[in-house]
Amino acid sequence: MHLKLDHLPVAGLLFAWSPGWAQELSLPQQEPPPIASSDPAGELVRKLNEATGLELWGYGRGGVYSSPSGQAKGGYTLGGDLQHYRLGNEGDNYLEFGIGKQFALGKGSKLGFFYMPSIYNGKSGTAQAYVALSGIAGSSATLWAGQRYHRIHDIHILDKWILEDGDNYGLGIDGLPMGVLGRLNAAIYTADSIDSKSRNDNNAGRLNLQWQDIPSNANGKLTLTAALVSGKFSRGRDGLALGLMHQQKDFLLSRLNHTLVLQASSGHAAINGKFYNLDVRGPEKASGLPRDGAVAAAPAPPTPAASQPGAKQYRLLDTIDFQWGKWGGQALLGYQSLQPDNGVQTRDLSVGGRLSYGVAPYTKLLAELGSTRRNMQHQDRQQLSKATLAVAFSPNTDFWTRPELRVYVSHARWNQAASRANVTSYGSHGRTSSTLFGIQAEAWW
Repeated sequence: MHLKLDHLPVAGLLFAWSPGWAQELSLPQQEPPPIASSDPAGELVRKLNEATGLELWGYGRGGVYSSPSGQAKGGYTLGGDLQHYRLGNEGDNYLEFGIGKQFALGKGSKLGFFYMPSIYNGKSGTAQAYVALSGIAGSSATLWAGQRYHRIHDIHILDKWILEDGDNYGLGIDGLPMGVLGRLNAAIYTADSIDSKSRNDNNAGRLNLQWQDIPSNANGKLTLTAALVSGKFSRGRDGLALGLMHQQKDFLLSRLNHTLVLQASSGHAAINGKFYNLDVRGPEKASGLPRDGAVAAAPAPPTPAASQPGAKQYRLLDTIDFQWGKWGGQALLGYQSLQPDNGVQTRDLSVGGRLSYGVAPYTKLLAELGSTRRNMQHQDRQQLSKATLAVAFSPNTDFWTRPELRVYVSHARWNQAASRANVTSYGSHGRTSSTLFGIQAEAWW
């Protein structure tokens, strides 16, 4: 999957082609213009790559957001991994822009240098910075060292990478051929990063394995992941995370894709394959950047290191996405349980989806609805629902086409239990609902 970049500069790309679209639509006597088969941002990047010999990739989003006085402009969620239905619910600006250059060494091998800075609501940091050696002895595998992540699979409408690793110093090998049984990534990491140097009081380390593209059935494939965390912890213990993902194209119907994910983790291993609650200041606190699908809600008070143990976690996630003519969308049903080593169990249930419909060349309507529940021991059940309607403009009307410029209205509603649990943010003063408006651009290449 391509990394994603959306930010205010992307809006400039959209405005660059939208006047031509408007001019053609103003001439009803003529045939409507053909719908673009590719996005202008991608075409521009490819031309820049050819002209400069560089490799450019990234993701960005940005816009103008409005909310009632004193209420958050986004981030209406109960706090779980599977709860942030993002359309009209982000309220932030984010950019990560990768740049790389490879040099031929002869006999098909190449040495590459790659760097990706990131900016979240004006705060800058470093997402990736690494060197890679590929094509050794004709192999398709790549050796690398530095700060690098591997984003294996995300649920787009949740803004959540559910299988990933990285964001720390490490080294590894990518794309190791496994014959007819797919390919393997293997990497080891420390808990340090460029934005948080020499802060690993635990001397923690992590081993990640990702076995991808394993043939399973017709139009189906498996991915297996594992993460092993070891270190000296003031609280908590070593951890293990395991994941299994099955992806099926043309599931029951043509162009209906199905993904089933099962995951479990323990200790200081996060369920997605990264570190979980190390009692050390992590990169996300040092840089202020969003990590693991973090959103623009009011931040919670920092938790003392001594109260950050590990946890047992389980996740079951079932998703579909489709594109049938003018109709496209993605939907999910997810359950996740978290049992901290010294805290109360949290069980989250999430169901929702986003639908798109092309109404005219370059124009589509979007509707998103998500409902979430959170059960905690000895506490009232929290509930939150969010609905969004939007008009979007993009090079064509397919669900996945970017760049995309949206004008939206969102309404979120929650119960009193959720209001009490989020009293420092959107639940202040006993509020139980909020309506948001905004204009947002998003793109990836």
